[in-house]
Amino acid sequence: MPGHKGVSVLGPECLDITEIDGADVLYGGDGIIAESEANAAALFGTARTLYSTEGSSLCIRAMLYLVKMLAISKKAQSRSAVAADIAAYKKPVILAGRNAHKTFITAAALLDIDVKWLYSDECCGQDVMGDGIDACSSPKLRGESKIESYGLAACRISAESLEEEIISCGIPDAVYITSPDYLGNIADISGLSAVCRKYGCLLLVDNAHGAYLKFIQGEDERGQHCPRHPMDLGADICCDSAHKTLPVLTGGAYLHIAWSAPEMLKKNAEHALKMFASTSPSYLIMQSLDMANKLLAEGMAERIREQAECTEELKKRLKEAGFTLAGDEPLKITICAKAYGYYGTELAALLEKENIYCEFSDPDYLVLMVSAFTSEADLKRVEDALLTVKKRDVITELPPKVGPGKRSISIKEAMLSQSELIDVDEAEGRVLAAADVACPPAIPIAVSGEIIDAEAVRAFKYYGINKVAVII
Repeated sequence: MPGHKGVSVLGPECLDITEIDGADVLYGGDGIIAESEANAAALFGTARTLYSTEGSSLCIRAMLYLVKMLAISKKAQSRSAVAADIAAYKKPVILAGRNAHKTFITAAALLDIDVKWLYSDECCGQDVMGDGIDACSSPKLRGESKIESYGLAACRISAESLEEEIISCGIPDAVYITSPDYLGNIADISGLSAVCRKYGCLLLVDNAHGAYLKFIQGEDERGQHCPRHPMDLGADICCDSAHKTLPVLTGGAYLHIAWSAPEMLKKNAEHALKMFASTSPSYLIMQSLDMANKLLAEGMAERIREQAECTEELKKRLKEAGFTLAGDEPLKITICAKAYGYYGTELAALLEKENIYCEFSDPDYLVLMVSAFTSEADLKRVEDALLTVKKRDVITELPPKVGPGKRSISIKEAMLSQSELIDVDEAEGRVLAAADVACPPAIPIAVSGEIIDAEAVRAFKYYGINKVAVII
């Protein structure tokens, strides 16, 4: 790289190269990068697997761009392909789970895509037991082997409810879901994909936390081994953040295209990435993605499976000790903190005193992520630290409902409008401009263009957001 000339100051400079002869070009490769991506595609069993050095955020933008390209192509084929006809084309529509990452919303704004929202089958935790107590606080459910998960990050969508939404709102161009979500809930992708195929719409999956699922076999109700990665379960397009669960540097991610996906998606995937990507991709990140191929091909998959078994045993011991767990992701430990008498942020602070840092915490949950490189000693430290926390009375405070908002203007119009930053207490009745939320979990409480109601105000305050941008 011209700036440092390979001189070692930080350490990795000698490996930090640019597009010189022999190094190939990302998003247009025909040499070593193309070869490495082909190796990744073989590992994941896809028609195409392409690298991103800008995380799943870049892949999400590319996925939405491909949806729009395909929608316009279908329009051009169905009528005379003249400029006026294309210009008059109705916006593509994506039916999306409400727990989508904010990148999905900003990408929809950039591409002028209309979004219709899917909400959780469990009504976001509001009185789901009929006793005024949400599932993770209810004494009835403490110690159960499996519970449903609620709150901002969860959005359980069944195949039946998806079909109902498709019928009621009209067939969308694509369905977009997040699986696993931040709480470790894994969607019924095979069921959802069957519905999408029935109605001729694409299934897009934000699998940012689940790259490793390719290398773990699950079990069905008959005890038979079955695949767990979205690309094996019927997704047309999927993104994985390799850096979240595989030994890859920050920013390393995959964009997967299924064999069964329309040919246009396979041909234009690189172009879609190139539309939004930096022209200076990190070769250090690419090298780590390439090395992950070698590790996965030479035994790390077995290490992942063994770690999943160790994590499952730890989960069982935590349940026996009185903790209530949520989610069904193998390498994620999600504790319903209120059932143990704490807020998730309190538990996170206690663990930090032991030099243990969680992936995510909010008032309701504490989330810990395990990887193939988590040692046995590290798991023991986590267990010991949690078991020293004294159990307290259940906290029965309900999380706010993140329900359907009333749309005033489109996401694109809202994000491009003039705005002002005001106190949340003054926001009721105003229209949200930019939905600027922290990562994790980067899930907007309200969507740009929606009118902020009293419940949204409560949710903002509950999750620690004191100021919001509203349209002037």
